[in-house]
Amino acid sequence: MTTLTHSGSAVQRTAHLYDRVRHIVPEVEWPFFAEDAEAILRLKEEHNAVVLAHNYQTPEIFHCVSDIVGDSLALAREAQHVEADVIVLAGVHFMAETAKLLNPAKTVLIPDPLAGCSLAESITAADVRSLRAAHPGVPVVTYVNTSAAVKAESDICCTSGNAVKVIESLGVDRVIMIPDEFLARNIAAQTGVEVITWPGRCEVHERFTADDIRSVRADHPGAVVLAHPECPPEVVGEADMSGSTAQMLDFVVTRRPRQVALITECSMSDNIAAQHPEVEFVRPCNLCPHMKRNSLAKIRRSLETMTHEVTIDDAVADRARAAVDRMLAV
Repeated sequence: MTTLTHSGSAVQRTAHLYDRVRHIVPEVEWPFFAEDAEAILRLKEEHNAVVLAHNYQTPEIFHCVSDIVGDSLALAREAQHVEADVIVLAGVHFMAETAKLLNPAKTVLIPDPLAGCSLAESITAADVRSLRAAHPGVPVVTYVNTSAAVKAESDICCTSGNAVKVIESLGVDRVIMIPDEFLARNIAAQTGVEVITWPGRCEVHERFTADDIRSVRADHPGAVVLAHPECPPEVVGEADMSGSTAQMLDFVVTRRPRQVALITECSMSDNIAAQHPEVEFVRPCNLCPHMKRNSLAKIRRSLETMTHEVTIDDAVADRARAAVDRMLAV
């Protein structure tokens, strides 16, 4: 247990929260988080609200104020069962839209409406219609990292964690998979299904190189390397395993490697390290500027003001929801 001082203060009252992240967050930094964390817990109770947080959120959000955490697939699945009146999505905009699709009667808030995604911004609904016209009859499998408007033009959605299962469930030998080019190529290599790609890329994962992996192995012999499938195929080829953030977490928790490199966003390793200090995490990693737009202060402000509310046009929502529901049924 930590021994925070500041008797009678928010720092002392939230010491139990700090204990969850003390291996990652220096004690000197906690006073800057304590009041916001305490306020968020109170506001959640007042508004019957829950906070859903993606694995790329910083530890003080992920471990201290969130009710449901996970990768995109886990958040989508759990969002179906939320009983609260208000959902605050600590992630990026397409995740908040997905939560709204699955909870149309609930209020869904995003702390920073500018928290976007390079993949979601790489493709439009008109682009999907053009792809369909160029490849008639070929099913469109759409990564959840897209807008509701793009999902509405799709046959089925997928995540990095279930893409293989989704594609194989279609029973076809050719699909259009959008928008992540690298994910599509990596999945094609696993399925043997011909994949028509779109040139979208994640600005976090596209920057990793095969040389990065070789450097990790040279500097840390014996380290296990896990790469996200949004990485270039040559990076995935150098890794010991490729998988979604949930699959990475499961690998670390069950295998307990002495040293591991997670080739993904930096907060992923921080959040696992907070609960598993016995595992040494080695770099590289890259920061997502969109995920990092979220903060405890913004989550608090979101609950205080009930902003920024996510809305989706009904005509779009019904079709987009159908694509997400088909994914969840696989």
